[in-house]
Amino acid sequence: MFVIFGILSGAGLGAFQARKRQGNLADMLQYGAVYAMIGGLSGLALTILIHRVLA
Repeated sequence: MFVIFGILSGAGLGAFQARKRQGNLADMLQYGAVYAMIGGLSGLALTILIHRVLA
């Protein structure tokens, strides 16, 4: 759940960041992909941390 949320929010945030910097479609896609990877990894780390602490 956290991984999916991290991917979606990261992609949106990356595209928004590229658009704010006057980027074209390729820039928005690239920023979105990179931010989605970062968000997904952060969500994965959070999931592992929660499972280790609570279990």
